[in-house]
Amino acid sequence: EGSRCRGKTANSTITLLKDNRTFIISPYFDDREGKVTRVIGIVHHEDVKELYCWFCCQPHGEIKVASAEIDVHSDRFGFPYGAADIVCLEPKNCDPTHVSIHQSPRGNIDQLLRFEIKNRKAEPFSVDFTVCISAMFGNYNNVLQFIQSMEMYKILGVQKVVIYKNNCSQMMEKVLRFYLEEGTVEIIPWPINSHLKVSSKWRFMQDETHIGYYGQITALNDCIYRNMQRSKFVVLNDADEIILPLKHPDWKTMMSSLQEQNPETGIFLFENHIFPETISTPVFNIPSWNAVPGINILQHVHREPDRKEVFNPKKMIVDPRKVIQTSVHSVLRAYGSSVNVPMDVALVYHCRVPLQSKLPRESLIRDTTLWRYNSSLIMSVNKVLHETVL
Repeated sequence: EGSRCRGKTANSTITLLKDNRTFIISPYFDDREGKVTRVIGIVHHEDVKELYCWFCCQPHGEIKVASAEIDVHSDRFGFPYGAADIVCLEPKNCDPTHVSIHQSPRGNIDQLLRFEIKNRKAEPFSVDFTVCISAMFGNYNNVLQFIQSMEMYKILGVQKVVIYKNNCSQMMEKVLRFYLEEGTVEIIPWPINSHLKVSSKWRFMQDETHIGYYGQITALNDCIYRNMQRSKFVVLNDADEIILPLKHPDWKTMMSSLQEQNPETGIFLFENHIFPETISTPVFNIPSWNAVPGINILQHVHREPDRKEVFNPKKMIVDPRKVIQTSVHSVLRAYGSSVNVPMDVALVYHCRVPLQSKLPRESLIRDTTLWRYNSSLIMSVNKVLHETVL
């Protein structure tokens, strides 16, 4: 206490603290229940017991220290490291712009990295819909399907797609650069495997890995807070998934209708449906697209039937200001309720390897909803392909 703010400002997405057990992603101001700084991080669920926020107070730059509540998210799936909220009540008469996180209330401020506290001032929404794609990894190269998803999102009303990028192929880099320059994509570097042993599975397999699915849950939570003040809705899905409206032409009309029917709801859950990439139709076989790696979704219009005994995971469109903590298929903590959107209103079109691979083609359900968009989709995909990889 009493000393002045100094020290270097952290500038990487994932910052390891000196305890070697705590990673800081980013602090966010959260005044929904009192004034707190909520730091999105990753911690070892047993070893991290005590942390402190060293606030840099304005206007005079003095340091005030507050003890943090460490809230490890319940969806850890058995891994030793999990997403965590490190939450500090802001001291009175302190209007902090930066915070440092330390395992002790005492120490030398010069040794600590400081982090800028985001969402400090309220701003009008700059977009209606932001899609969060957590963890692009494994030298991702599904170029055609990625471009088709991006162009479908735009047709449906998306203005921003935030991608937490671990790595991808050279060709994919070109496509990302195009969308960056266009202003659609924002890329958050996500070098999690340089800090932790990551698993490409979501459940812990006793295999010495530290965290599941490339830290996907942490990325999704960061994405919600990052867009809390700039996007009316945040959509949590993967690059091979599209929430397809069946009764409305686009997301804006669909969401205003859903909100009208469910005024207290901030979380809308959509059923996932697998359109196996192994079953295709010759319609929309576009010769120039065959040179591009990846799946042509227009050729996959057969979906697997629901299995009554199997949980069908959902994907979400949320009002980010109502979310406190999210997992992948549901929110863990929120203000207000969640609603399951009926399948006749919308479904998640998910084109990937089959889950029910033994099913004969005649047991699948032909569903050509996607074809309603075919002419504008083909036109815009061609445009992107010609400017990037063809």
